[in-house]
Formats: sequence, C-alpha cells, structure tokens
Amino acid sequence: MATNPCSPTGGSVSPERCLREIQVNLLECKVCFERFDSQQRQRRPQNLSCGHVLCLECIAALSHPLLRKLECPFCRQLCSVDSTSHCQVLSDLQELLFPWIPTSSAPPRRPRGSGSSATGLTSAAPRLCQAFGGWGTLINPTGMAVSGSGTIVVVHDGEKRVVVFSAQGKKLHSFGQREQASGGICFPVDVAVSPCGHVVVTDAGDKAVKVFTSRGTHVLTVKDSFQMPWGVDTDGCGHILVSDVQAGTVSQVKVNYSHGVILEHRAAISDLQRPKAVACCRGTGNTAVIELLTSHRRQHSRLRVFTNDFHILYQTDSFSLNLQSRVRLNVSAVVFDRDGGLIVIDSDHGMIWSLGKLQKGSIAPLVGDHLTRPVGLVPLNNSLVILDGGDHTVKVYSA
Repeated sequence: MATNPCSPTGGSVSPERCLREIQVNLLECKVCFERFDSQQRQRRPQNLSCGHVLCLECIAALSHPLLRKLECPFCRQLCSVDSTSHCQVLSDLQELLFPWIPTSSAPPRRPRGSGSSATGLTSAAPRLCQAFGGWGTLINPTGMAVSGSGTIVVVHDGEKRVVVFSAQGKKLHSFGQREQASGGICFPVDVAVSPCGHVVVTDAGDKAVKVFTSRGTHVLTVKDSFQMPWGVDTDGCGHILVSDVQAGTVSQVKVNYSHGVILEHRAAISDLQRPKAVACCRGTGNTAVIELLTSHRRQHSRLRVFTNDFHILYQTDSFSLNLQSRVRLNVSAVVFDRDGGLIVIDSDHGMIWSLGKLQKGSIAPLVGDHLTRPVGLVPLNNSLVILDGGDHTVKVYSA
C-alpha cells in the first residue's frame, strides 16, 4: 500500500500541512531559509555535485573566492562552484504549487499585552531584542543551557561541539573536538550546566554522557549503561538526569565533580515511551519529561511531571492541549520558569507556549515571531533565551 509522502509514519495529513512540508523541506534553502525564486538570480536553486541544493547566494557566501570550492554544509563533501547547475525540478515544482502554498501556516500569534504571569515575565508580550550565532558560528545546534554566571552554552555540529557565549552574545570559547577520543564528542544532542558550573553533554554518537569544566577540560564519561542518551538536565544538588530514548528511562547520576567519579547511577523513572526532553525545576525538584508516542500511525507527544522523589504528579498529551488551545500542539521541549510553571516548545509551528501550573489548565502562546525551528529554551531573568536550529542562532526575547 502506498504511503503519504508528506507523513513519515505513513498516516494521512491535511493538504495544507502537506503543502507546508513541501515548502519547508523542498522549496527553501536550508542555509539561509529563504524561499527559492527562479526569477531572482541570488535565490535560484542550484545543485551541488553531492546532490544537495542551495541558493546561489549561499553558494557564493560559502565558497572560497579564489579556489571556487565549498564544503557542502550537510554532507561535508568538497564541491566546485563551477560544477553547480540550476535545479530545474524545484523551479518547476515551485511554479506549480506557488498559488496553493499559504503565506503562513503558523498558529495565531500572541496579541501584544496578553502576557502570562506564569512565566515570571512582565505582562507585556516578549519581543526579539537580540540575536547572535548564525551559520558558521553555529551549525545545526541541538541544545542549550545557561550557567549561573549568565554564560550561554550551545552544542552543535561544528568542529568543536560546545560553544560558550557571554550574556551579551560574544563568543568566549569552544571545546569538545569531533572525535571519540577522551574529551571528544561525536554527536551532541543536549547540554546542561550544573550549579557548580560543569558542562554536561549527551553524546548519542558515543552513547555516553560527558562532563567538562566550564573551560572544556574533560572530567568524566558515563558510558556502558546507556542505549541512546538524549535529553539532560541537573537538579539543585548537581545530580544529572538523562533520558534514554531506547531504554525508555530517565536515569539519575550522582557525581563527585571534583574527583571525576560516579557515586550512584540508577534508573529513576522507567516504562517511558521514547523519552526525549527532560527538565528539572531547581526550586521544587520536580522533573518534566516529554515522550514521543505513536498511535494509529501518527506521532504525538505526552508531557509528564514527577515529584522530587520521582512519583507521577500529573500528565497531559497533544490531544488534551489541543482542546485547550484550539491549535494542534506537538510539544518537543520543556523547561520550568522561575515560579515552577511550565514553558514548552512546539518546533513544528515555531512557537513557544506557557502552560503555567499544568493542573490549572492555563495555556497561552508566548513567542511566535521570528522563529523558524526552536529547539532549546532557557528563562533568564525577565527574558527568554531561545535556540533556533532553523537559522542557527540564539535569540533573546524580553518583555
């Protein structure tokens, strides 16, 4: 039986969603995220010799001015500018679908002045006030954390996997070479910073959790017991919480950071379904976990919150949230605000939502402007620091 090409699970989707998937995945340059346009020379889709497609402007920006060669940002193959060719297929597809592609399929934006006190922000809607990083400085970033001193730590696909920025957005240093050797990082997924300033990275490529000092000195690698470590956070005592997608667990790892030794490693929460994001509230000790579920060949998410001794407190899922918001949410990441309320990311729609204290059923959109594919979020003072994997930037929103 043929499956719907717009649905990775083979389930049916609406025509509007299918068109949106085509627009995002085929008709936009994956470096600058501008729509291809054969009528504008700089936006014409060009085939690289490796098979990937970029706009002409990005090819010119990434290539060496004298050697006329560039490294493909996706497969790392060295390509010659002179061997590129116009991708006529995408031009034809865009011309065919252009009248039917909606200008925006994002959910309703939040009205100004409709802030939610659950976030710890003021009543004004947060707006973009700063952005830094960008392609080259950050390459396909996947996780972010903020230290007690306000420095911002990001993991990405660069040669050095961990990048540290000041609170003002200045790059301070980077570490974590792309290798399996001691102190190296193969495929970073998420990052956390302990109360004492140590950087904790989940390395899915090495199936390990790796601990570094704030300057990048390797302290400890926790391995062997993980099948596929994914999300990570630390509690107020510095204990590490790690979700394991394949094992269906959230592990608690107690570490002596000074001596680089494991004191205890146990599965704190079991019988989960593909747990990915995990967050710990340092005020209450509560832990939030996002699971990815599949039912009737369609994927949706479930959010569970546990007490500080890992007993279930409450839970909700995509269907329940849809009834409250009237917008189909697919929660992909979660954090606690300073009041113990929940803030979640919907990467599909490029939106940030406040759930407040989940038992009270208060849900409101927080941020939707200028976001492409948010993958990380940290509340900081009266701001929201958001990692946008779509355009490889860190964005700061303030009220």
